Amino acid sequence: MRFYPGHIAASVFFELLGILFNLSSFVFIVPFVELLFGVGDASPHSFSFNQKDISEWMSWQLSVWSERHGVLYCLLVIALVYLACSFFSNLFRYLALWFLAPVRNGIVERLRNNLYRRITVLPVAFFKSHRTGDILSCMSNDIADVEWGVISSITSLVKSPVNIVVFSATLVFISPTLFLYFLLVTPVVFMLVGFVGGHLKRNARKGQDKLGSLFSVIEESLANIRVVKAFGAEERQAAFFASVAGDYRRRTNRVVSLKELGSPLSEILATIAMAAIVVIGGSYVIAGRMHPSVFILFVVVFARIVPPIHNLVKSWSAMQKGNAAAARIFAIIDADEVIVEAPDALSVSSFNGNIEFRDVSFAYTDSVSDNAVAMGSNNIVLNHINIVISKGKTVALVGPSGAGKSTLVDLLLRFYDPTGGSIVIDGIDICRFKIDDLRRLVSLVTQESILFNDTVANNIAFGNTAATFDDIRRAAKLACADGFIESLPDGYDTLVGDRGVTLSGGQRQRLCIARALLKNAPILILDEATASLDNESERQVQAALQSLMHNRTTIVIAHRLSTVRDADVIHVLDNGRIVESGSHDELVRLGGEYCRLLASQIV
Repeated sequence: MRFYPGHIAASVFFELLGILFNLSSFVFIVPFVELLFGVGDASPHSFSFNQKDISEWMSWQLSVWSERHGVLYCLLVIALVYLACSFFSNLFRYLALWFLAPVRNGIVERLRNNLYRRITVLPVAFFKSHRTGDILSCMSNDIADVEWGVISSITSLVKSPVNIVVFSATLVFISPTLFLYFLLVTPVVFMLVGFVGGHLKRNARKGQDKLGSLFSVIEESLANIRVVKAFGAEERQAAFFASVAGDYRRRTNRVVSLKELGSPLSEILATIAMAAIVVIGGSYVIAGRMHPSVFILFVVVFARIVPPIHNLVKSWSAMQKGNAAAARIFAIIDADEVIVEAPDALSVSSFNGNIEFRDVSFAYTDSVSDNAVAMGSNNIVLNHINIVISKGKTVALVGPSGAGKSTLVDLLLRFYDPTGGSIVIDGIDICRFKIDDLRRLVSLVTQESILFNDTVANNIAFGNTAATFDDIRRAAKLACADGFIESLPDGYDTLVGDRGVTLSGGQRQRLCIARALLKNAPILILDEATASLDNESERQVQAALQSLMHNRTTIVIAHRLSTVRDADVIHVLDNGRIVESGSHDELVRLGGEYCRLLASQIV
């Protein structure tokens, strides 16, 4: 991540100039008071770099000017110089903030982009063990907390230390003794702030976890709204949501109370320090150990050091909350990929021979999948699978739910890696291929018609962004989709809505088939592509599938007979093993598991 060192250096430089001009304006407080009240020393003094000699030299010069031009003229000059110093001080402070703006916005942009990119790269297993609500909370609320808690604090973290150092040096120059009394209070401030900050960070992390639960409830309710309404569960879901929201509110109240505690603590302690300085400094003036105008200058400069300390404390509290959010974000960014591309990975652009599953076994870990629970304590999903799929052939995988059919194709796409055995394409283990190249060899059509809230044309071209409109339309025609697309309000430019909600099930599935056709990959996977359709929609989609399967190596996962009858080879899976293999006619004559499935109309 880029940290903009040039911008930060420029900001510090202009902030320093602003502080120096601000201090320059305060320098005129001593001669102003002496001139106004006539207490200055008019005797000649030489200039040397210490507080006493500088004050006496300025008093002498001002006395000479007042005798030559009059007191009112000198007051006017002092006022104009003060205004000039104030103008340049504010100008340079603005430039310091101007240079920091790209730092803040740039870091947030890169953090958001890195998080989204990481989400798209992480393996499927990651999303089986992390709630969607937690991920959405990271993308929205946690990013906002980092922006306002950490990134926004960059301004204070650049300005405040520079201010504190410069003003502290000035106070030491004016009166080291009085500054020493101020230092006695400072450690107490930072100890209290550190104590509060530790509690704040822990509570902020718990609060963000609660917010993730809140997002999960919202996401689940929206995704399953038809079920919620059908079962009359609106009140029950509302009560559950209110319970989670109440937990989040209570945790947030604690975070806010801790976050706001640091500011009054620092202000109270600063006030105590100011009171002590006024009493001690006043006694010095009364005893004649300090000139009144010098004491006034010390108090004014000390008053200027309090706001930077106050801002630094506030920033520290905000950063503790932001750090808790950042920890959740980096837990995703730093998550293990699991599916790792080999350093010397091979490029692949064609498929010419066979796909071989060589003694393939696979087991989910307990944290990865609910299927693992269903399979028993050993979590074995596939057990010593051996399949050869020749180019141009159609192979069907059938069997009861949970037999491992979809897991087989997930392994081919490297959504997971086998825990035993290997998968080979044209004699080369797929783990040696570049992952993107491997997945470009495969087109996938699933039972769920997955569309994006975009135009019809962009959904078809999702896997081939270089496609022309003619290419898109040709694919739509082959998928038997061109007719209904033309009847849409804006044709191919019609927005399909969230998840294609404006289209029927058969229409959505034909768009998915057109998308697979346009990708034009040599290997096709049909994962129960017609299972959720009615008879008429299935007939239309089946016609489109015939175009899609032509001259392609096809793996069909299906329950319906219509999609597997003509397969070259049918493999029957049960409990993660292949129990039968052969053509439809061969398996019927065998009279085994396939016949049982056929008779019960599960196929």
